[in-house]
Amino acid sequence: MDAKTFAREIETHIRPATFPVAAKLFGAGEALPDKAKRPRRDMNVQIAICQAVAMSRRYGWTLAVGEEDVNCVLTKTAFGLAPLTDHYVEGNLACGMYTATKEAGARTEAATDRLPAGTCQYLVTAPAARAEFAPDAVIIYGNPAQVMRLVTGALWKRGGAITSSFTGRVDCSDEIIRPVLSGEYQVILPCYGDRVFSQTDDTEMAFSLPGAKMAELVEGLEGTHKGGIRYPIPAFLRYTPQYPQHYYDLERIWAAGGQTLASDGRDK
Repeated sequence: MDAKTFAREIETHIRPATFPVAAKLFGAGEALPDKAKRPRRDMNVQIAICQAVAMSRRYGWTLAVGEEDVNCVLTKTAFGLAPLTDHYVEGNLACGMYTATKEAGARTEAATDRLPAGTCQYLVTAPAARAEFAPDAVIIYGNPAQVMRLVTGALWKRGGAITSSFTGRVDCSDEIIRPVLSGEYQVILPCYGDRVFSQTDDTEMAFSLPGAKMAELVEGLEGTHKGGIRYPIPAFLRYTPQYPQHYYDLERIWAAGGQTLASDGRDK
């Protein structure tokens, strides 16, 4: 399934408020999409990768982000845009902000999926509906109900549960690198930086998948839709409501046959 078809199906079944994002890792020498914007060259800014995802999902832009476009050292390390250092591995960047000690920080850094240095020269993000490439991963932001709906679609054929892990930081790794390396779906808890720099709302979560699973997810969304699992979630409305007790006084008057009109001059 191509990304454009996938985007149409997501719109039908999930109705996200922002565009699903197609992401692809480009190696050295690979030609970038002609229309891709380069943050440093075209906007005179350096960004974090979560901002590239946000620009694609909110603006509908295609972006190509390389080492020169990024000023987030965590992003540079995770995507292999800069060398892995002892200073990073030892937990210095997490210590004092996210963890109490360097040792705890080292465990947090070890839990972040990373690409070997040099594997990726550019990350390209685009709204899936306009992507001119086969994505390595697709990211869908939504509210918790929409993400739940995606989870049920993902489990349609295989059942069981989706297992995801969260550190509260570097969610671009969770969204892109983890699905690429694991080949599995991921539920994403947007990280602190995503909320600060990409202005992800408190009500938003995300869901990501390897590009190879687009057709499987759509099949699951169709199957669960036929089974009655849908978004927007249908409210159960077939019940008798309850009212304040004094409302029922009028019911008793009617039941007793009372027909007297209120005295407003019209009953004379």
